[in-house]
Amino acid sequence: MIAKAREAYPQLRFVQADIGDFCAETSLDAVFSNATLHWVSRADDAARCRAAALKPGGRFVVEFGGKGNVFRLISALLQVFHELTGERKEHTWFYPSIGAYAPILERHGLEVRAALLFDRPTPLEGEDGLRNWIRMFGAAWLEPLDPAHQQAVFTRVEDILRPILWQHGRWVADYRRIRVIAL
Repeated sequence: MIAKAREAYPQLRFVQADIGDFCAETSLDAVFSNATLHWVSRADDAARCRAAALKPGGRFVVEFGGKGNVFRLISALLQVFHELTGERKEHTWFYPSIGAYAPILERHGLEVRAALLFDRPTPLEGEDGLRNWIRMFGAAWLEPLDPAHQQAVFTRVEDILRPILWQHGRWVADYRRIRVIAL
């Protein structure tokens, strides 16, 4: 992605770094993030670094998975893994409520000006859309399973979710987003 960005925008500088300890070389007018922060387990460290990177009055604008994001999908996956393996898995994705996330930002000097938690049902492409979603985001859980057990996971999760997430001839993921604007 960095290589493609550099190719498309050669006049800009792109840096790959750990969001939990990244320090910008110069103060920034704005920090923007989309669909990333739910993968960051060190939310407090990330907020500290982003706040420190902003100029006074600089904007911090983010959107990522919020409280309840893909709840049905994750619940079905956890249920199926337990049924098939006897193992209780947990997901470690960070899906905060507004009430949980705003204090993190405020601890680091950012003033939350707007925050919204909203449903964003998201169509998944094709008949295999749900399986592809599981392959992409549940790869670490699938990896230890042999191909037959992986297929059993797909089939059982589809059976559980079809009455809920199969809509108008396609899979629709139960995404919920949190959007925050802070200064």
